[in-house]
Amino acid sequence: MAGLLKKPLKLALIQLATGADKATNLLHTRTRVLEASRAGASLIVLPECFNSPYGCQYFPTYAETLLPSPPTATQSPTYHALAALAAETQAYILGGSIPEHEAASGRYYNTALLFGPSGALLATHRKLHLFDIDLPGRITFRESDVLSPGNKVTLVDVPPYGRVALAICYDVRFPELATIAARKGCFLLLYPGAFNLTTGKLHWALQARARAMDNQLYVAMCSPARDMQASYHAWGHSMVVDPDAAVMAEAGEGEEIVYAQLEEGKIEETRRGIPLYAQRRFDVYPDVSKGEVRYEE
Repeated sequence: MAGLLKKPLKLALIQLATGADKATNLLHTRTRVLEASRAGASLIVLPECFNSPYGCQYFPTYAETLLPSPPTATQSPTYHALAALAAETQAYILGGSIPEHEAASGRYYNTALLFGPSGALLATHRKLHLFDIDLPGRITFRESDVLSPGNKVTLVDVPPYGRVALAICYDVRFPELATIAARKGCFLLLYPGAFNLTTGKLHWALQARARAMDNQLYVAMCSPARDMQASYHAWGHSMVVDPDAAVMAEAGEGEEIVYAQLEEGKIEETRRGIPLYAQRRFDVYPDVSKGEVRYEE
C-alpha cells in the first residue's frame, strides 16, 4: 500500500481568541501564526470565524467578498493577510473560516481558505451542513437564517505531503464526507469548528475520534478559544487524533497553540493491523466515494 503521507509533517492548531475588531483580530492572527512557524509548523490551522465573533447577527457585518478571485484588499483584507502570511512563513495556512458575501447572488457563506507556501490560494470550502439545532432548555441555533450552504466536497493536494480534506464544524457530523476523503487518498481531515458548551461536552472529542477510527487517518479539530463574555461560548479543546483514534494533542479552554507531528507510515501500519480496507462488503452496500460526488460548486 503506497504511503498516503509522503513525509513527516508538523501540524499546528491555533486556538485563537477573537474580539469585535477585525483589524485587531488579523494582527493577533499574524502574531500567533508567526509563532507557530518559528516552532517549525508546516501546516497551520486557524479556527472557524477567526477574524470575527461567531453568530448569525455578525455574519453580514463581517462578511468579505472573495469572488471574482483574487479580491481586492478592500473586498477581503483577510484574504490578503493570509496570503502574505503564507508566503512569509512558507507554510500552508488554513484560514478556518470567514463570513463570505457573494455579491452576484447576495448570499452569505461560512468559508474556509487554504493558502500554499507561495501565498497562492489553493482551495476554498463553503460549509456544507449548516448548524441548525434545537436542544430545548440548552441551545437553539439556526445558521440557515443567514447563511447558505456550500455545494462540494473539498480535497486538496499539499505537496510534498499528500492530500487533505477540508470541512467546517457541523460537517464533521456527516461521516460520508470523511469516508469519501479517505477513499480518495487523504491522510488528514481538517475541521475548524466552534462547538459550544453543550455540543462540545457531548460530541467534540467523540466526533474527532470516530472519524479517525472509521477511516484510519489523521483528524484535526480547531476551535476558537472560549470567551465567557462573548455571546457564543466556544468549547475549545482543539485536538489532533491519530489513525488509531488516539488523541495526540489537545488544548484547554483558552488561547493556545497545540502541535502534533504526523508520521509517514502510521496510516498504513494502522490499516495493516485492522484491515478494514480489505474487508468492506461493496457487494452488499455501496461505496459512497463512487457515487455522484460533487467537487465543484
